[in-house]
Amino acid sequence: MNNFLRQFGGRVTPEMEAKYEQSENWKDGAFQNLEFTDLGANLWDVPKMIYKQLANRDARQPESPLPVLPFDKAAFLAPAEKCKFIWYGHSAILMRMGGKTLLIDPMLGPNTTPIAPMPTKRFSENTLDLIDEFPEIDLILLTHDHYDHLDFASIQKLQHKTKRYFVALGVKRHLVKWGVEADLISEFDWWEKRDLDSINITFTPTRHFSGRGLTDRSKTLWGGWVFKSGNEKIWFSGDGGYGDHFKEVGRREGPFDFAFMECGQYNEDWRPVHLFPDEAIQAAIDAGVQKIMPVHWGGFSLSYQHTWQEPPSDFVDAAIDQEMNYMLPGLGQLVEVSTEAQEKWWTEFR
Repeated sequence: MNNFLRQFGGRVTPEMEAKYEQSENWKDGAFQNLEFTDLGANLWDVPKMIYKQLANRDARQPESPLPVLPFDKAAFLAPAEKCKFIWYGHSAILMRMGGKTLLIDPMLGPNTTPIAPMPTKRFSENTLDLIDEFPEIDLILLTHDHYDHLDFASIQKLQHKTKRYFVALGVKRHLVKWGVEADLISEFDWWEKRDLDSINITFTPTRHFSGRGLTDRSKTLWGGWVFKSGNEKIWFSGDGGYGDHFKEVGRREGPFDFAFMECGQYNEDWRPVHLFPDEAIQAAIDAGVQKIMPVHWGGFSLSYQHTWQEPPSDFVDAAIDQEMNYMLPGLGQLVEVSTEAQEKWWTEFR
């Protein structure tokens, strides 16, 4: 089978669907959000959406590739009392916590539309090569199966150095199709918990959708991740629009010392399933977060409504307006949760 067809991942079998039906979040043949969410687009809307995405794309992305700091393995693995991490653009986070190395949504490939007629190229070059420098990965976590979060090329390179996978319910079939051993993969429904030694990990709801082809929309679940150790709580919000679930996440799992908040690739057509900057701040407030960082930007131009620099700039303005503590490290920068990384580095590029 060629790599183009493998991009789609695994198909749903009757046995898999019988398993998904045991989830209270599966109704009428698909996973559902906690509140009504109009996904809007149908097949007749696709040509218009493609036109919007392709129009004026050059003006929405950097004029030259964004540099990524080299990986310092010794510094990353050095003992630390609190969590430290590196952001590689979009939603890819390499995190060190409790003596473990975790990798969230490791889309490090060069193209987030591998099945489309035209590529959507990454703002930075040679990011797949970073994987060669990474240490052994104790755990990969996947929020959902969209191409900008679950990347075939990245998973292929990571397999030889990854011990375990925690994934949204349904995503396992893609990994197995790509050669990952089934016994290494644990699937999560919303609010399910598991431990990785001293770290307690919970899968939390978002307001989003999933799918890698025309026939598998919402056949896998979507969500975020909570990480609790003895001295801190960290939350990765995952993709999704604003809703009441943020207060529920805070009530059940918060308050949080730090959160990675989705903020980028938003537009009015996608408002139900993606956060605008002011909504990201409000969602963090709802969940009881003390300090935040925007993700889902700095990697690709997926929305026609904003330039690549607008999400972080508008996020900072909204955070200041709401007196929310925030940080915005550079690509590849190793930081601790307590780091004051508030320089507007993205304004140095065009």
